[in-house]
Amino acid sequence: MEPHEPMADDQLNGATGRRTRTPVPTPASHPESLVEVAQVALKLGFTAFGGPAAHIAMLREETVVRRQWLTDAYFLDLVGATNLIPGPNSTEMVIHVGYLRAGWRGLLVAGTLFILPAATIVLALGWAYVQFGATPAGEALLYGIKPVVIAVVAQALWGLGRTALHGPLLFVVGAGAAGLYLVGFNELAILFGSALVVLLIRTIQHLAPRQLGAATAAPFAGLPLTMLPTLLQAVPVPVSLMTLFLTFLKIGAVLYGSGYVLLAFLRNDFVVRLGWLTDQQLLDSVAIGQMTPGPVFTTATFIGYLVAGVPGAVVATVGIFLPAFIFVSLLHPLVPRLRRYPWTAAMLDGVNAAAMGLMAAVTWLLGRDAIIDPLTATIAIVAAVLLIRFRVNSSWLVLAGAIVGLAVNQLR
Repeated sequence: MEPHEPMADDQLNGATGRRTRTPVPTPASHPESLVEVAQVALKLGFTAFGGPAAHIAMLREETVVRRQWLTDAYFLDLVGATNLIPGPNSTEMVIHVGYLRAGWRGLLVAGTLFILPAATIVLALGWAYVQFGATPAGEALLYGIKPVVIAVVAQALWGLGRTALHGPLLFVVGAGAAGLYLVGFNELAILFGSALVVLLIRTIQHLAPRQLGAATAAPFAGLPLTMLPTLLQAVPVPVSLMTLFLTFLKIGAVLYGSGYVLLAFLRNDFVVRLGWLTDQQLLDSVAIGQMTPGPVFTTATFIGYLVAGVPGAVVATVGIFLPAFIFVSLLHPLVPRLRRYPWTAAMLDGVNAAAMGLMAAVTWLLGRDAIIDPLTATIAIVAAVLLIRFRVNSSWLVLAGAIVGLAVNQLR
């Protein structure tokens, strides 16, 4: 297949979901292709800072622009597929391209080499955190970094929210999801319930447009009865590697949306349900994740180390990323068909809107621990402006926050 750049009208139609689709490339399996996949994945694993959107942009630069492994049109199809399945979007994109270029071996090599550098760095930082995190220097670093992390999540919420919350219905669903999470409802129930609500309302709109007003007036009236709130703080549960693995396996298998939605799942499982972490430790884990390249999901490596040492780090990492490999291997052949069905699009819109609500709720909860005085409030505001208005790389802001924290510590 001869790679090419899509025409302008193709890109416009892609924004409305009606873009003309190109033929599907056939996965290759040549040894030289596997080496190329390994080189690209490892390079991205060490250099891909800035979150999922930045990772996908760098992947496109390497595979579409420089190497011409696939067209922009098919690359966009793969991006759409990753939004329809659970898991870390940028990691799944790397796995998709690895499978496309070098078959099953490419799938495994691409995903592993993209994840491994970040997981190794996070493991080393986890050790340093356990050894030195409670020292004045460690506390000073995190004092300046945590407000930046809140700004980074707020920036992701701002950017993604403008795309996800298009229209009053999705805005109401997102706001309702945030409210339900804050009063203790389970995040999985919120995500799936929101998908069903949007599907139901759009079905009514399609079949009987006059009934839409009544349906949108109470978008949460039809939520399943299984959505029971978890309002009480759980009694701490003894740490178990099997529980750790299964918890991260569940998260990796059901988490839709940006990697930042991971915060809602982590807080509900490890802070509220199991009692293995405090909100402070959870925020610190996110701060560590912002200092490293690669997927945000390597936060699992840090948490695994905190609760169960090196075995915990390994178990947590394998658990959270394993579903991504499975989903990509099963769904890659179906990519051209996934966005053709209106019911799939409706449910995806509901999930994305709920994901925005979860992100907003967790940002609020973690912000209470990070923004504790006028200086941290100033850091958060300045970082948010630089991220949203001037698109400064978040890694530089994290470094700047660390320097401010150390400087303040010296002046006190």
